[in-house]
Amino acid sequence: MRKGALVRLLAVGLAVAMVSSCAVRTDQIARDPNTVRIALNGWVGYEASAEVLAYILREEMGYEVQLMRVDEQPSWQALDQGVLDVIVENWGHEELMELYGPEGNGTVVDGGPNGNEGVIGWYVPAYMEEEYPEITTVEGLKEHTDLFRTAETGDKGEFLGGAPGFVTQDQGMINAFDLDLEIVYAGSEASQITEVRRRYANEEPVLFYFYDPQWLQEELDLVRVDFPDYEEGCADDLSSVPCDYPAYELNKIFRAGFVETGDPAYQFLDNWTWTNADQNQVAQMIADQGMDPTDAAEVWVEENPDVWRPWIPEGFEPLS
Repeated sequence: MRKGALVRLLAVGLAVAMVSSCAVRTDQIARDPNTVRIALNGWVGYEASAEVLAYILREEMGYEVQLMRVDEQPSWQALDQGVLDVIVENWGHEELMELYGPEGNGTVVDGGPNGNEGVIGWYVPAYMEEEYPEITTVEGLKEHTDLFRTAETGDKGEFLGGAPGFVTQDQGMINAFDLDLEIVYAGSEASQITEVRRRYANEEPVLFYFYDPQWLQEELDLVRVDFPDYEEGCADDLSSVPCDYPAYELNKIFRAGFVETGDPAYQFLDNWTWTNADQNQVAQMIADQGMDPTDAAEVWVEENPDVWRPWIPEGFEPLS
C-alpha cells in the first residue's frame, strides 16, 4: 500500500455552510474510504494527538488524512452532517451527546477513553502562594483580588482566560463566591501562554484558567486554587457555580457511519490511547521548540514504536 497524504483545512463556520436534516442520517454522506477526516480543535495538546494519529495513518497505514481546523461545538455538528469522522479529545459536552448520540440524531458514537485525564482549574504561580499562603483558598483569594488589578480591569482583579470557546464556568464561579474579578480573554491558548510566561519571568501576579494535559505544566511551578469539589448538578446554572470543575476522562467521538464501516482506520483510532505525558511531549515540541507538527509527530513515532504498534489492527501490516 502506498503512503497517504496529509491535508490541513480551515473549517471556520463549517456548520453554517453545511445542510442538515433531522430526518436523514446525514453522517452517511458518501466519502472516499481511503480518506480519514479528523477534527483539529484549537489547543496544542489536541493538535499533538491529531498529528501523531495522522502521521501513523498516513505513513504506516497508507491513508489520506484531512485535519480540519474547527472549534469544539462545530466539530460535533460536522460529525452529525458527515463532514468529519472523529474528534480525538472531547471535554464533556453531555448536552451535545444527548443531541447527536443514540438518544438523539444517532449520528455520533462515544468512542471511549483516549487515555488522557483532563483537569481544568484556576492557577497561580507558586511564588504567589509562597508570599500569600492563603491565596489558593476561596477566602484567601477573595481577600487578595486587588493583587490582580490591571489598567484594563480598574478596581477589579483580572482573571486571565484563554479562548472564549473553551469549556468554562468561570463567570459562574466568580458570581457564586462573590469574587471581585473580571475575566479578560487572551484570545487563544498561545496568547495566554505567552502572557503567563511573561508575568512568571517577572514574578508578577497572575490568576488564570488552565488545564492538564498541557505541556507548560512541566515548565512552570503552578498551584491550583482550591474550590469546593464538584458534585453532580452544581454547575447546572452557569450564572452561579459554587464548585470547582469536574475531572474529565477525555474521550473520542466518532461519526456513527465511520464506526459501522469497521474500516482498519476506525479500528486503529478505536485502539488508540496514550498518556498525558505522551501528549505533553509532542505538544512541547510544537509549541515550545517551534517544530513543524508533522516533524514533531515523526520524532515521537520513531522513538515510541512500543507504544503505537499495538494500536495497529490485528492482521494489518504497517508499511515500515
